[in-house]
Order: sequence, then structure tokens, then C-alpha cells
Amino acid sequence: MAPTKAPDSSRRSDRSRRAILDAALALVTEVGYRRTTIEGIAARAGVGKQTIYRWWPSKAAVLMDAFLDLAGRSAEGGAAESDSAGEPGEGEQAPGIPDTGDLVADLKLVLRATVDELNDPVLEAPTRALTAEGIVDAKLGAEFVHKLLDPQLALYVTRLRAAQAAGHVRADVDPRIALELLIGPLMHRWLLRTLPLTHAYADEIVDYAVGGLAPRP
Repeated sequence: MAPTKAPDSSRRSDRSRRAILDAALALVTEVGYRRTTIEGIAARAGVGKQTIYRWWPSKAAVLMDAFLDLAGRSAEGGAAESDSAGEPGEGEQAPGIPDTGDLVADLKLVLRATVDELNDPVLEAPTRALTAEGIVDAKLGAEFVHKLLDPQLALYVTRLRAAQAAGHVRADVDPRIALELLIGPLMHRWLLRTLPLTHAYADEIVDYAVGGLAPRP
């Protein structure tokens, strides 16, 4: 008789984690953050709630990892599409904010993509949930900034410093403050739903901000 193969516990754990992360995102999207519970996530994922508590201390922590996983998969999907199209090739720019030499065009491209992400139903609910919870939970808020926001903001700093070196932005401009002139209005309108978040609005933000950052005559 052939020996019975032992169950692969690591594979089972991976399946359980994936089911939990997917369940957390689905529930937050369907019923909102407040009505999402550890019990609900466990039932949706087909696991016991103690399985969740073995890996995460709270509902917010589950959602944080679920969102990071979603963002990672989205990035991998974008990279795969670029590879299939033959981009970026040898000598081409790595993923990030493009540097074509036209700062306005580059920033408009990125802010339009940000508008699309914020308006994406798959991303909107968990992003709002994490943002709101991070306001009242300082530890979660710091993790949200460190893991999600800071890496993206660093791309703006890099692009703005390149614009300074090229003479397109004043040398005395602080890139960290300058990027908030771009991101701040976008997030304000999105969070408070004051007016529709559109590509046209993103373009206007760039025009206004870059006008203030440009070298003075």
C-alpha cells in the first residue's frame, strides 16, 4: 500500500488566510465597516473566529492586511499588463510617477489614475473604512500611513526633486509640502463628498499647484 501523503498544513493555512482577507473586503464593501464583525468574517470565510484571532488582534488589523494584499495584487496585475505589452523595457523608467520632462502632464496622469482608484467600488469602501478608523485609532492610523501612504508620497517627492533639478520648480520649495497641495484637495473632496471627483478636477489641481511652484520671473 502506498504511504498516505500528510496534509500540507502551510497550504491549508494559506487558503484560510486568503479566504479571510477576501471575506473581510467583501463584507466591508457590502455592509460597511461598522457592521463588519470578526464573527461575520469567520462565517464568510468558513473558518472559526479563533483562527482569525490567531493571526490578527482586531477587525481593523484584518482589514489592513486585506487592503495591503489587494493593493499588492493590483500592482502585480498592472505590472503583468505592462510586461505583456513589452513595457517597461530595457532602459525605460521603472513604475512610479513618469518623468517625461513635462511636470504638468506627468502629474495630471498620476492624479487622474488616483481619481480612478478612489472611485473604484472595489477599493473605495475599504479605503474609507481604514481612513476613518485610523482617525480614532492612532496605532492603526500610523500603520496606515507607514504601509500605504508613505511609499506613494515618496514617489511625488522624487518627481518634484527631479523637477527642481531641471529648473521647473523653485529650489526653495519643500517637496513634502508641495505634494500636499496636490493630494490634499483630492482627498478632501473624496472624503467629504463635497463635489464629484473627476479627471477635470484633478487637472485643475495640477494647474493651480504647479503655477504656484514654478520659478518666479
